[in-house]
Amino acid sequence: MSQISYLDFEKVDIRVGKVIKAEEFTKTRKPAYKLWIDFGDLGIKKSSAQITKLYQHEDLVNKLILAVTNFPPRQIADFMSEVLVLGVVLDDGDVVLIQPDREVPLGKRIL
Repeated sequence: MSQISYLDFEKVDIRVGKVIKAEEFTKTRKPAYKLWIDFGDLGIKKSSAQITKLYQHEDLVNKLILAVTNFPPRQIADFMSEVLVLGVVLDDGDVVLIQPDREVPLGKRIL
């Protein structure tokens, strides 16, 4: 990959959110969940996340996550995904969520 400047990195708005609702998303080609995430002052945003191998949807509620909040919304089946939840992609394709190691205010920006 090519190097980017710090100014390039600053353009990516990564924020802390808390999952407040999660349900199975059966209309996708690959298994996914519908997530509703509270970002504090930014409000509640929706995301489609392909994290079904390592997480049960009911266990995601109240989990802190990190997400890119300034990508354009993307239509996935009948659901508008507004943010990109961040995770580490393992060699087998499983995704491990990235999250703060302690409680932090919702909506805080990652730098």
